[in-house]
Amino acid sequence: MKFLCSMFSIILLFALPVKSRAQTDVPQSHAEIREVVLAFLRTQTHTLPGQVFLKVEEIDRRIVRSVCPTLEAFLPAGAPILGSSTVGVRCPVKNGWTLFVPVQITVSVDMLITGKPLSQGHVLQAEDLSRQKGELTQLGILTDPAEAIGKVLKNGLGAGQILRQEILRAPYAVIQGDNVQLLVTISGLSIHSEGTALNNAGEGETVQVKTSSGQVISGIARQGHLVEIRP
Repeated sequence: MKFLCSMFSIILLFALPVKSRAQTDVPQSHAEIREVVLAFLRTQTHTLPGQVFLKVEEIDRRIVRSVCPTLEAFLPAGAPILGSSTVGVRCPVKNGWTLFVPVQITVSVDMLITGKPLSQGHVLQAEDLSRQKGELTQLGILTDPAEAIGKVLKNGLGAGQILRQEILRAPYAVIQGDNVQLLVTISGLSIHSEGTALNNAGEGETVQVKTSSGQVISGIARQGHLVEIRP
């Protein structure tokens, strides 16, 4: 009898660790992974204009990952933030894991378009603009008239063309060959001089200036043919 009890105790002793491992070897919830991805996308897209629609695809049931105490979502290098994309989720612990989840990001906006043909160098006015509802396919498409009015077209456009940031520039505050006023402020003391602009520059852009002594210096273009020199 004592022998049987001893044998039972030994069997129980070896069985307990196995049961404990089985209880901790629980797969990571796919629903939790998808929630982390969705929260990440909301953060990444909250500044986009228009109405944003997010879809996190189902994860293949055959994919099994161990439970992670802290899940981190990230955008893989080269992955777009619009349209069909992928979000990575990693478990940043020793012997952790990484999983890539397919997503869809759709943004519906009222895009700004040209209401008529416009020539290169044209300064945009409110009457030049119209709107067209559509899907945002790339960043930089303008939706707010304030972002376009007063800007200058780098190239001519036909009617109905979508306006993007890259095809507009700020009006030049200083034009190459202009006589400009140089302003240097040192310890509260303002010193004025004159020079000739060597390149075109918009408000706040860098301009090269040749002084009356022949020295070439850099400054910041300001309205009124003024160049601010920062010592």
